[in-house]
Amino acid sequence: MSLITEAMTDCTMLDKTTRSDGQGGFERIWTDGASFKAAVIKDSSMQARIAEKQGVTELYTVTVAKGLDLDFHDVFRRESDKEIFRITSNQKDKETPDRATFQIGQVTAEKWVLPT
Repeated sequence: MSLITEAMTDCTMLDKTTRSDGQGGFERIWTDGASFKAAVIKDSSMQARIAEKQGVTELYTVTVAKGLDLDFHDVFRRESDKEIFRITSNQKDKETPDRATFQIGQVTAEKWVLPT
């Protein structure tokens, strides 16, 4: 087992659907989707800390197996503490080459609150 896989924890994708509210509008419904493992690490760089002081949400780096393919604005829950995150980058921009001995992809994410 590598250090990367040891740092990974259980996560669950959250899928958004909508349905009529019976009054001409709609309501959002978030349901549990696929389970996966990810290492979710808070960005503690000086730039991130300054941004947080200026009102930017907390920023994280999410590391997953290369074939997982997280997409921009996907939403997931980290099961250990039930925190919700929204992906803010594209995984295809940051993946290991095919010949690398470890196959991972990384995205950035922000701590997020599910809209109702």
